[in-house]
Amino acid sequence: MDFRPATRTDLPAILALLKDEEKVIDPATIEVDEAYARAFEAVDSDPRNELVVLDEGDGTVIGCLQLTYIPGLGRRGEERALIEAVRIRADRRGGGLGRELLRWAIERARARGCTLVQLTSNKRRTEAHRFYDSLGFARSHDGFKLAL
Repeated sequence: MDFRPATRTDLPAILALLKDEEKVIDPATIEVDEAYARAFEAVDSDPRNELVVLDEGDGTVIGCLQLTYIPGLGRRGEERALIEAVRIRADRRGGGLGRELLRWAIERARARGCTLVQLTSNKRRTEAHRFYDSLGFARSHDGFKLAL
């Protein structure tokens, strides 16, 4: 297993993970349109963002997440990390890969000097919530979203 920065060629596999977390989607069936390509380039070129994949060792992507580093005046100006789009391929869940991926991301944020890691999760993802609880995440805030 290898944690590595995502490349443009990983994009179909990442989109397959994000499309349906309950099924294994063949990345070859995923169309990468211009909007996805632009979004990938924006994330990839931004030094405050890291799109990371969990590679089985042979180029097969079985997990992903995005780390965003956020500067701010809160917490005495300390930087925080936001973790988003956490996925492990459906047929590989339950073996500790998600735990390894999140621990890797937390250590990455700590090494960068972040003093807080935060994430959001859809209220319907109760299994994911138990997973985050088991890693020590506290449900300390309510999140709000406004679609534009």
